[in-house]
Amino acid sequence: MANRTDPLAKSIHGTNPQNLVEKIVRSKIYQSTYWKEQCFGLTAETLVDKAMELDHFGGTYGGNRKPTPFLCLALKMLQIQPDKDIVVEFIKNEDYKYVRVLGAFYLRLTGTVADVYQYLEPLYNDYRKIRHKLSDGKFTLTHVDEFIDELLTKDYSCDTALPRIQKRWVLETSRTLEPRRSALEDDFEEEEEDKEDEQPMDVDEPNGREKHDHYRGRSPTREQDRDRKHERHHRDRDYDRDRDYDRDYGRGRDRDRDRDRERDRDRDHDRDRHRMRDEDYCRDRDRERDRDGREREHRDRDRGRRRSRSRSRSRDRRERDREDGEYRMRRGRASVSPQGRAEDGGSRDEPKKRKEKKEKGEGKAPDPNDPEIIEMNKLRASLGLKPLK
Repeated sequence: MANRTDPLAKSIHGTNPQNLVEKIVRSKIYQSTYWKEQCFGLTAETLVDKAMELDHFGGTYGGNRKPTPFLCLALKMLQIQPDKDIVVEFIKNEDYKYVRVLGAFYLRLTGTVADVYQYLEPLYNDYRKIRHKLSDGKFTLTHVDEFIDELLTKDYSCDTALPRIQKRWVLETSRTLEPRRSALEDDFEEEEEDKEDEQPMDVDEPNGREKHDHYRGRSPTREQDRDRKHERHHRDRDYDRDRDYDRDYGRGRDRDRDRDRERDRDRDHDRDRHRMRDEDYCRDRDRERDRDGREREHRDRDRGRRRSRSRSRSRDRRERDREDGEYRMRRGRASVSPQGRAEDGGSRDEPKKRKEKKEKGEGKAPDPNDPEIIEMNKLRASLGLKPLK
């Protein structure tokens, strides 16, 4: 809630007034101690007291880009959006120079082109010293007129991007502004008038007497020539100033372009280095994968060879045993005589007969007169056991 723009505030340049300050700088301001303690609940009336306590101006400073109180109060003015009359009183205040600088900075962000030139150009006559806090935290001395010139000619001030404004000669051509009149023009005209007054003028009287009278007179042609000379002088000076500004602006743009080009080159170099590193890593990884796959194939091939060798060896052994068995059977069958075959056939029939006899014996009771049973009972009686039933 403390960081929201006033609901009654109007959009400036088609956006929220607080968006005129970059988001990174704005978040730094919201996190600063001065904003939380000194700027909470400020109004247009109480903000004047805080502005009177300023002793320097600047943007952000230090390694963590800490905002200055000047920038915090400027953002607070964007948040509450004071009336134009209050801002003009800030600019016209001659007792507190930092109040004037704060009002000029706010008007440069939010004012129209005509208001910017109308209210800021008179501050060129303010030559008072002010302290500027640099980005490294050190202070340097500058003047109010230098800061005003920075606001009117630069695109960036106090770590804030300034809205673009038209050049003055364009506004003079469109009759939006009157030609600017310097404070030194009056002194320059007075000096020229004094030089002209020092030159004597010869006047011939009608009666033929010649008298040399020194008086202050102006001829219309001389006044026209002087006015034309003044206009030419001011026009050339404004043209030179605009040309210098265009040259400086072009140099600044070239510098920014070179800086962006170097940044892009460094970024491309880093990207290529990372890409080469990734390619080397991928190449090594693929090489290791190929080596592992090759070793795995060799192992599988050796294992398959061993399996096939053992399988063929067992197959050969089985075939050899089968062949040996068949050979023995053929040999045994061939060596047996017909009588042996008959005996062999009888021996083969004995188990069947014994089995049949056993099955028949199970069906009837044992004979007690059987000699085997008698012998078995004698043996049991000698051992002290009961006879078989």
